[in-house]
Amino acid sequence: MARVGVFICHCGNNIAGTVDVKKVADELRQMPGVEYATSYMYTCSEPGQKEISDAIQRENLNRIVVAACSPRMHELTFRRTIEKAGLNRYFLEMANIREHVSWVGESKELNTLKAIDAVKAAVAKVLQNKPLYASSFEINKRVLVIGAGVAGMQASLDCADGGLEVVLVEKSPSVGGMMARLDKTFPTIDCSICILGPKMVDVAQHDKVKL
Repeated sequence: MARVGVFICHCGNNIAGTVDVKKVADELRQMPGVEYATSYMYTCSEPGQKEISDAIQRENLNRIVVAACSPRMHELTFRRTIEKAGLNRYFLEMANIREHVSWVGESKELNTLKAIDAVKAAVAKVLQNKPLYASSFEINKRVLVIGAGVAGMQASLDCADGGLEVVLVEKSPSVGGMMARLDKTFPTIDCSICILGPKMVDVAQHDKVKL
């Protein structure tokens, strides 16, 4: 049975200045599946992470929602925190109530309602989450390049010179693409084949490129 813990971050005054974080926590306690909801000054801080870890053990929580800043900032931090506390790291969802709410609205009342909706959506999502596990496997260090125009040829040569096996695929009878059909090229006004010719030869003769 899912037991969700919700942690609302003040982020100093970044969030709490225009969102009633206590009201958000109070509202979330009424949502089915939520066993614990609280607000904290800086959830990403070491004491804030400890608050999450302690609550997981104390309240027997198995899903976590953190309402704070953008997941790009601290999602990995919170995933590590709940993993250390014994949960699968993918039993975490974040609601961005800083960039998406407090920083873009001036009305505290409207921001608070929007924050409540955002956190409720995150709770609904985390209730559906399944455990995921990292795996490792051998990879084949070969590169497929589709299209043997000038860009495809240059990419193939760059990869091949870097030691990778390259398979270069071209649907036309010849390599060169659109550039091979041009007369002069900007900005040097050289003939296109003068520039393209050596690359065509290099691609054909490179021992790590299969055309």
